[in-house]
Amino acid sequence: MTTIATICARGGSKGLPGKNILPFAGLPLIHHSIRYALQHPVIGAVYVSTDDAKIAQIAREAGAIVPYLRPPELARDDSPKLPVIEHLVAHLEAQRQIVTRIVDLQPTSPLRAPEDLDGCLARAEAPDAPGLVVSVFDSGFNPYFNLVEEQPDGSVSISKGGGLATRQSAPKVWALNGSIYVWRREALAHAAQHGLWSVSVAAHAMPPKRSVDIDTADDFALAEWLHHRQPT
Repeated sequence: MTTIATICARGGSKGLPGKNILPFAGLPLIHHSIRYALQHPVIGAVYVSTDDAKIAQIAREAGAIVPYLRPPELARDDSPKLPVIEHLVAHLEAQRQIVTRIVDLQPTSPLRAPEDLDGCLARAEAPDAPGLVVSVFDSGFNPYFNLVEEQPDGSVSISKGGGLATRQSAPKVWALNGSIYVWRREALAHAAQHGLWSVSVAAHAMPPKRSVDIDTADDFALAEWLHHRQPT
């Protein structure tokens, strides 16, 4: 099985400008995801898809391969991610590379531990392996217990079910943290056309302290604080 890692890093960011290359623990933020992937023995190479020349330069310096600058139609604010990954993998295949599994890492999730990817890969290699394994965490919120949604008349009611007296009695739910996605090649191609939930999906749970997704300055500060508290 040929496994690659992909990292999608657009240059534009309205919530935190330049976030993908802001200094985090002494290195540009994207460097942490590249290094994380390169250190795993299963991953053969790390590829970065970006529309930004500065990000491309930093990614190459960190050891990633940037085969091209992403075309503008895949680099808009509203561009979905799956066609971007599919575009990158299809480009590699056009160069006669064989790709059977794709580990997609979010560059704004620098707190992963090696066991997080190990767990996702183990689930992806199980006899009943799904098309996709996603990393999740327990957010503390539950649509059966403490998540409400607005109704047409402006009132709110519980999002799902009839409402439960305790959180412990509610079905277990998970929040996607975006940190790790492990795709089978054929599942990625299908999902790029029909959406993520059109393929079979399994989850691997990560602890909340490793699930911070940096989108704002407050997220960045929290991630740095948590990083400094990690044992060395």
